[in-house]
Amino acid sequence: MKKFTAEKQINLKDFTDCVYPQGSFCFDRLLRSKDIKVNGVRVSKNIALNAGDEVVFYTSLKQESMPSHTAVYEDENIYIADKPSGVSFEGLLSELSEKGDFFGVHRLDRNTQGLIVFAKTKQAEEELLSAFEKRLIEKTYIALCKNSFKSKSASLTAYLVKDEKRGEVKIFSAPVQGGVTVKTDYCVLEERGDIALVKIILHTGRTHQIRAHTAFIGCPVLGDTKYGDKALNDKYGAKRQRLVAKYLKFNSDGKLSYLNPMTFESGYSL
Repeated sequence: MKKFTAEKQINLKDFTDCVYPQGSFCFDRLLRSKDIKVNGVRVSKNIALNAGDEVVFYTSLKQESMPSHTAVYEDENIYIADKPSGVSFEGLLSELSEKGDFFGVHRLDRNTQGLIVFAKTKQAEEELLSAFEKRLIEKTYIALCKNSFKSKSASLTAYLVKDEKRGEVKIFSAPVQGGVTVKTDYCVLEERGDIALVKIILHTGRTHQIRAHTAFIGCPVLGDTKYGDKALNDKYGAKRQRLVAKYLKFNSDGKLSYLNPMTFESGYSL
């Protein structure tokens, strides 16, 4: 059993994603069996919550033991987690924070697998935030994309506009009002018929950048239900994006410079 209190208006599913990864894994099953109580009442659907509502999840020991991530590296300053698809940044941070001080310094989409870094002190948080802003931390991704690439590798520059209400972004080839520059490098590693395994390096870290930018050039990430190719997704039965934050390399000149010789690798592959 796990108990939480809502701090704002939110629906039950989103709340679960934000606070309890294990509950998120089996959310539909918990609803079907009415193993979630809101303010003492068992519920069977995704209801709206208000600030102050108490939510209790009657998960089994087996469900509670499901891992939300694998620890890749930890010291007194940072924690590097390797998370599966289906675990949100907020949920992982909530779980880690039960053990002590953890601070989020960058994000991964819920359905993106791979490496994510947390700071364990305020000083480390400040240095990591600065390093990400200055692009001193190199993040390399791998993805399965629709194999419509015009060249095996390229450095792409475009302009991204975020639609907050719709929770999505749009890419443009020329500067537009409200647009920010996005720079994305890709290299096709392996062709697999109508899909390709691609290495991607970001030079800017914008919302949904990889997914939107690859879709813009006609090579969407397989399984992406927001920007992807529905027919291709259906063909492969892909309901979540095939995207992994694979490698992480530090180029810090501060207190965390001792990490510079290391390259961290996710255990997930495609």
